[in-house]
Amino acid sequence: MSKLVTIYGGSGFVGRYIARRLAKDGWRIRIAVRRPNEAIFTRPYGAVGQVEPVFCNIRDDESVRAAMRGADAVVNCVGILVGSGKNSFDAVQAKGPGRIGRIAAEQGVKHLVQISAIGADKDSDSIYARSKAQGEAALTEAFPNAVILRPSVIFGPEDGFFNRFAGMARLSPVLTIVGGKTRFQPVYVDDVAQAAVLGVEGRAAPGIYELGGPDVNTLREICTWLLKEIRRKRLVIDLPFGLGAMMGGVFDLAQKLTGGLWTNSVLTRDQVKNLAHDNVVSDGARGFSDLGLQPTPFEAVVGDYLWRYRPSGQYDAIKESARNLRKA
Repeated sequence: MSKLVTIYGGSGFVGRYIARRLAKDGWRIRIAVRRPNEAIFTRPYGAVGQVEPVFCNIRDDESVRAAMRGADAVVNCVGILVGSGKNSFDAVQAKGPGRIGRIAAEQGVKHLVQISAIGADKDSDSIYARSKAQGEAALTEAFPNAVILRPSVIFGPEDGFFNRFAGMARLSPVLTIVGGKTRFQPVYVDDVAQAAVLGVEGRAAPGIYELGGPDVNTLREICTWLLKEIRRKRLVIDLPFGLGAMMGGVFDLAQKLTGGLWTNSVLTRDQVKNLAHDNVVSDGARGFSDLGLQPTPFEAVVGDYLWRYRPSGQYDAIKESARNLRKA
């Protein structure tokens, strides 16, 4: 019988790529999510019955245990950018991984992979970064042989990075950013998935790996490249961190006043704190080379899914060719 892996958050941005790769390798897969009905799209990744979405609340021991029962390997992809109600950074990113690690050790799971983030730091002024570090510590205390992956900002067709800025540029004559000089090392989602598969299959040594793409650019440089790619001329304005924090505070207050009915997906004060720090691989950190993988540059992929933000969408390239023919 093929081996079984439980992927917590397996229908999310990163989790679905991990699930697809493992399905091709013949694994049986449980996609553990809060809303299984919304994860049905993962079933065609494998043969009939190979991929099964199941209910799980990462905040509950019994729920996590039931989703993990009989699993040979576990991957935790659950993460949030904005805390809201019971799904706070502490509950999801600090305590959740520890719960998974403890139960995985109890059930004799062989391999455990945690998707964390570059910048995880127990002494950070960011709640997000602190909770990531606390989650790593709790998980490794319970399951010392875990593989922890810390990616930089992740890109891919469903990403919330390039798509977000491209969407802003399509709607406004001005592209407003915070932290224009902050450096990023965008990493392809399928490269992160490959690294996770190595951990699941026991082909990666335990420990922390920081995953970044081959290029390091400032946020302003990335936005400038993006505007050229979507054929739009926009003024890029880099707001001071103080002003960004004030704006984030206003949006955070709006979320609080609505009782969580509206989630602040625009800008939070905590995100501004993160934007003050470079999001790149640390000197001396283990990374893709230690896993035998070659990361993909974002220029090779991003243009393939940003076409819809161009003035004429998929027909933009055809119009450019027609103009060149007329000139000839």
